[in-house]
Parts: sequence; structure tokens; C-alpha cells
Amino acid sequence: MSVTVRIPTPIRRVTNGEDRVAVDAETLQGVIQAMEDQYPGVKARLCDDQGEIRNFVNIYINGEDVRFLEGLGSSTKSGDEISIVPAVAGG
Repeated sequence: MSVTVRIPTPIRRVTNGEDRVAVDAETLQGVIQAMEDQYPGVKARLCDDQGEIRNFVNIYINGEDVRFLEGLGSSTKSGDEISIVPAVAGG
């Protein structure tokens, strides 16, 4: 089961410049762990010390914000597209 993860520019230095990564996992937590196994350091960019999604990182599965689904427990299936969108601040 392959899930495609779209990697934002600020995280691409951890993924060796890759803008998309394919992983096999059944939950978002599994996706993040699979990415960490393949690209060490990616999890620290996405999750805080308690293992939760960082406040300034938005993650979507097929356009749905995971905060309104089941968070890290959100299910994934083959063909899903996950988008990681760092929050933008400014004034």
C-alpha cells in the first residue's frame, strides 16, 4: 500500500531534495515513522517532544485536515496523498 507524501520546501533538505515521498503505512503515525526510517530527522520537524503534530505544521490527507479527522491515528490507504504545509506567519 503506497501513500504519497508531498514534502514542503523547508523539509526537503532532510529528504535529500525530494518533493514527494512514497511510503507504506496504515495510519498517519505510521507514515511519519516510515519517513523517519527513510529520512532521519523528518519526524522532529513534524512532531513535538510528546510525539504530537507541531502547532505550526498542518497535515492533510486528500485535502482533509487531520486535526478534524483522527490526528496521528488517521487512516491511510493506497493512493492517498498527504500534504505537509508549514504555517506561515507574518504581519
